[in-house]
Amino acid sequence: MSEAFAAGSGRSGGLSAAAAARLIALLLPAALLGGALGSQYLGGLHPCEMCYWQRWPHAAAILFTAAAFTGPAESSRSRALVLLAALAIAVSGAIGVYHAGVEARIFEGFTQCTAMATKGLSAAELLKQITHAPLTRCDEVQFRFLGISMAGWNAILSLGGAALILVLGLRAKRA
Repeated sequence: MSEAFAAGSGRSGGLSAAAAARLIALLLPAALLGGALGSQYLGGLHPCEMCYWQRWPHAAAILFTAAAFTGPAESSRSRALVLLAALAIAVSGAIGVYHAGVEARIFEGFTQCTAMATKGLSAAELLKQITHAPLTRCDEVQFRFLGISMAGWNAILSLGGAALILVLGLRAKRA
């Protein structure tokens, strides 16, 4: 891992803009996705459909950035992959804006719930599975921190992080 930092370090001894963008593009979605999974499996919060939608772009961003770590941070390939990761992070943030708007009743969301049926179950087993499944609506906030829902935090952190990655990526291109 020290080679990755050494390859991205500039003359000042710190990370170059490209290496910093690449590191943020890996750590931000990993932290947000880890927080979402932790709140689900450790905190007992059940995600709604739009919560799941916000997770997929973060997973894509992690994959793009992991591929960017296979070469020097300043290479055009690495910078392009980091910018794709920033785009994926921004997509998750945009979904978060919409989801937070649904929670605030600004936008109309999806009020139906969905359940995945498992093949091979009897009617009684299927009914039991459906009736015991946690019902989580997209327009209801389960948890707030500092008055902001998790969807709102995802929007703020994802859009802010994507903007920072873009600025650092463009700075690296000029350098």
